[in-house]
Amino acid sequence: MTILLKGGRVLDPAAGRDAIGDVVVADGRIAEGASGAVEVIDCTGLVVMAGGIDIHSHIAGGLVNTARLLLPEFHPAHAPRPAGTPLSQVGWTTWETGTRYAQMGFTMVVEPAMGPSGALHTHLELADIPIIDRAALVVLGNDDFLLSRLRDGASEAEIDDYVAWQVSAAGALGVKCINAGGSAAFKADVRTFGFDDEVPGYGLSSRHIVKALQDSVQRLGIAHPLHVHCNNLGVPGEGEAAAEATMLAAEGVPMHLAHIQFYGYGTDGRRGFSSQARRLADLVNARPELTVDIGQVMFGQTVTISSDELRQFAGRPLARPRKSAIIDGDANGGGAVPMNYRRADYYNAMQWAIGLELFLMIDDPWRVFFTTDHPNGAPFTTYPDLFALLMSRDLRAEWLDALPPGVRKRSALADLSREYTLPEIAIMTRAAPARLLGLPDRGTLAPGARADIAVYRPGADVAAMFGAAEHVLKDGAPVVRGGRVTATPAGHTMALSRPRDRAMVRRLETFYDEKYGLPLHWFEVEDGALGGDVLEVVP
Repeated sequence: MTILLKGGRVLDPAAGRDAIGDVVVADGRIAEGASGAVEVIDCTGLVVMAGGIDIHSHIAGGLVNTARLLLPEFHPAHAPRPAGTPLSQVGWTTWETGTRYAQMGFTMVVEPAMGPSGALHTHLELADIPIIDRAALVVLGNDDFLLSRLRDGASEAEIDDYVAWQVSAAGALGVKCINAGGSAAFKADVRTFGFDDEVPGYGLSSRHIVKALQDSVQRLGIAHPLHVHCNNLGVPGEGEAAAEATMLAAEGVPMHLAHIQFYGYGTDGRRGFSSQARRLADLVNARPELTVDIGQVMFGQTVTISSDELRQFAGRPLARPRKSAIIDGDANGGGAVPMNYRRADYYNAMQWAIGLELFLMIDDPWRVFFTTDHPNGAPFTTYPDLFALLMSRDLRAEWLDALPPGVRKRSALADLSREYTLPEIAIMTRAAPARLLGLPDRGTLAPGARADIAVYRPGADVAAMFGAAEHVLKDGAPVVRGGRVTATPAGHTMALSRPRDRAMVRRLETFYDEKYGLPLHWFEVEDGALGGDVLEVVP
């Protein structure tokens, strides 16, 4: 069956298209023209875009489930779930993750923190999410094998073989580094760790580890640059210094910095908490090798989950409600700390303002990505409100008026008149993520591209527009009509296929046997482990 989306505003920045026209879908792909039996979807007055892509959202894995177990009061599994329960803010089942993303017009989401030892569990959970395609980034930078080899002067080729094995064995689309060396230092009773501090027992700084991984990812030809979670997240002054040092260390080689809102905190004022958004934005604007996502804070109950166990351990006193879980395990470990961001709280309100400042101060929408670091800054279901804030100065002013007056004094948000346009939103959430991830058949409506399509009804209420797409097609099949999910096909998990060096496999077999007393294959996502046609290999 061929589908003709007729007469809509076709908004496709990747193809340079913004005009009234038609989009033809056949056999799951965008086609040149219609032939055979045709279903016509009238898109008159509607906006037609490629499906949205979220590059950083914690939707699966051990810490996600730790948070579910920590907060049973927010999601009683035995009861039907009305729309008004607290769970509508905090978190969902895998089923609801897929359906809620699809309702908003998103068709692919990347889990950004897959621990190597928990890769199979993460993939099993990803495979349970309907409709949307998924991918995951494998976390390196605190694992003993890598740190030991770097300490002992391993060659670039050996580091590349190890990184390639981990990407392949974990079924990952790229590599992430979380507080490089920080979790290893935490195990030696270190409680603060800067970019040039050294890990006890290894003599390696975060800088050394980040540069080794960044260069390895580049040499291996992995499209997505090293995805970096910097040191001292959330620490006023020190976090901004760590982010600046990390940005400068990129030195012309592509690097992606995650949730930079949490590094935008200065120490000015009597509360010792102010905005450093301008400094970070200027650094990003001046260095074209950098891409960033924001990690916007929105108001309401959520839970922070992170493999930065040093940061999560330090954040326990801020937990709301007053409970937390810290896991000091293999490599990164991590933790879950509940958080309730409140409008009346000066610090929370400043976090909200700093994120918006960064969105508005970074010039190039191809290099700044739309995230709340779900669920850390806010659940992904707050995206419609965030779109509305970015596109309306008046709405930002209305929200700002309801916040503590000190926010105006210590941030520049009230002076920023920029309003994002629909083409810029399409770049940030469609074309740019596809390019960053190395997926040329996504994020565009050009002929031959995958027919992942979102159709929106524009109006004065931008949040309503983006909260419920009029139509969504996944691989050419309608899955949302009139803002309601009508079909729940299985999606795919995207993973790189990399050769595995036999000498490295033998070395790792010895290492895992001696270190853990476990066979190496227990840590691999083997062919057939997921059943069906779940994994889709990316060159």
